[in-house]
Amino acid sequence: MQKNVLIVGLGLIGSSLASCIKGAHPSCVLYGWDYLAETKATALKEGVVDRVSASFEEAACLADIIILAVPVKTSLTYLATLATLPLRENVLVTDTGSTKEEIVSFAIQQPYTFVGGHPMAGSHKSGIQARDEHLFEEAYYILTPTQSTDSEQEIVLRELLKGTRAKFLSMSASEHDQITGMLSHFPHIVAAALVNQADHFNLTYPRSKQLAAGGFRDITRIASSDPQMWTDILLSNHDVLVERIDEWQARMSIVREWLIHGNTAAIYDFFERARDTRERLPIHQKGSIPAFYDLFIDIPDSPGIIGEVTSLLGTASLSLVNLRILETREEIIGVLQLSFKNQKDQCIGQQLITANTPYRCWIK
Repeated sequence: MQKNVLIVGLGLIGSSLASCIKGAHPSCVLYGWDYLAETKATALKEGVVDRVSASFEEAACLADIIILAVPVKTSLTYLATLATLPLRENVLVTDTGSTKEEIVSFAIQQPYTFVGGHPMAGSHKSGIQARDEHLFEEAYYILTPTQSTDSEQEIVLRELLKGTRAKFLSMSASEHDQITGMLSHFPHIVAAALVNQADHFNLTYPRSKQLAAGGFRDITRIASSDPQMWTDILLSNHDVLVERIDEWQARMSIVREWLIHGNTAAIYDFFERARDTRERLPIHQKGSIPAFYDLFIDIPDSPGIIGEVTSLLGTASLSLVNLRILETREEIIGVLQLSFKNQKDQCIGQQLITANTPYRCWIK
């Protein structure tokens, strides 16, 4: 494939896509654009892209394929600008936004071909230095063609992105937003609400913050996501999320009634059905919320143990996203939590520690 490809937005997603495209299609010419001058300079210096144009408009007019790897609201601005430019006749435009209906509805009215896209992958790190050509492996990459989409254009897009080694799925923009609203966007609202409620609760019971360091912190991890990004996501999928919030409030009202009336059977069934449903969820697949690849290790309270473990991981060139001691007290076993970038590194780490140390390690 020989195409001029413009990637707008050279953060984690955009720069990782650039690495994937470069690897699979070395004959493609990659143009990059970002509003940060430092990011553009880094992209050029480190070979993430081949060229950085003086302006977005200049690069867009040279491109055969344009990828908007920016937030949805920002994409809408770029799409409007593209409609005013003398683009190449068969230019193909796509995006990577987390919501699709708003952007597709706007883009199909413009004088160019647009195929919505959403790579369902992410990381706890951001920016061009966090780029990872393996980021999208085995992740779902959703495409949202419309009835007017030329099937050949979708084929071209899939071919361009084959280096991601993602699993491509096509669905309507509406279906995408309903599914991600339930499985990704709404859980982020719940997690943020729990954290904010606990913070308010802490004013009355200050010691609650100390006790929140364990399980509570784990079940609300996604509340650490970028607030600007999630503001844009919620506003662009507001109708779907209002429906989910209404359903949630209705269900919580029912649970409230069970508690008031001591309905033991209903409460038990509530948890039993949830447990059974969760046990049937796919384990080794990436979904709508980026997975956490954690490894837990029982370690004694002795000097040098953490260094021993991390040095062992270093022999296999494994990178850690995070390291945390969950519990350690004098003369007892503590728990070391290691967070990896992907499942492959997690499994290698477990094998290394099991084979080379006496410490018990496990994956939840």
